[in-house]
Amino acid sequence: MGQLTLVLGGVRSGKSRHAEALAARSPPVTYLATAQAGDDEMARRIAVHRQRRQRDNASWRTVEEPWEIAVALAAHGSAGCTLIECATLWLSNLLGGLPGRPPCSDEEILAEVDKLVVAVRDVAGRVIVVSNETGCGIMPANALARRFGDLLGETNQRLAEAADEVFWLFAGIPVRVKRERLCVRERSAAG
Repeated sequence: MGQLTLVLGGVRSGKSRHAEALAARSPPVTYLATAQAGDDEMARRIAVHRQRRQRDNASWRTVEEPWEIAVALAAHGSAGCTLIECATLWLSNLLGGLPGRPPCSDEEILAEVDKLVVAVRDVAGRVIVVSNETGCGIMPANALARRFGDLLGETNQRLAEAADEVFWLFAGIPVRVKRERLCVRERSAAG
């Protein structure tokens, strides 16, 4: 039964670095990347992430999968740790569609989130999911942005509910906001 950790934060909050540090404690690590380079700036961001992983964690295996995260986790999940970076971009891919794939409905997206939760429980090791928290800003002015915010909020809630632990990052400082199931497991193991 897999252990789920959710790492939330805003843009440049330090969530990726924190998640990578957590993952490094549970080798071997599979890095499940969801990003697609739709423009030059995003391509540069992806390149920076790749370079940092290669420099700091050369033994990590990277699997790039923008769509079928639950399937990829089942196929490539590690007995050590699988780091999914990130749920926000995955949701963007589902919402906007990809070449050869139509956009998903809200119901289809949330069904994919539920599949991910089930897949996490079938992995032997730890699964860390990174996601943005977008609910602290103002109400977006357009319908697509509101839909995205609603879906990401629901995605984060479902992942947090299933998670064994949840971290929130502020300015690079992690704050643990949930650790319930880990405490129960630790007490059970202690006898």
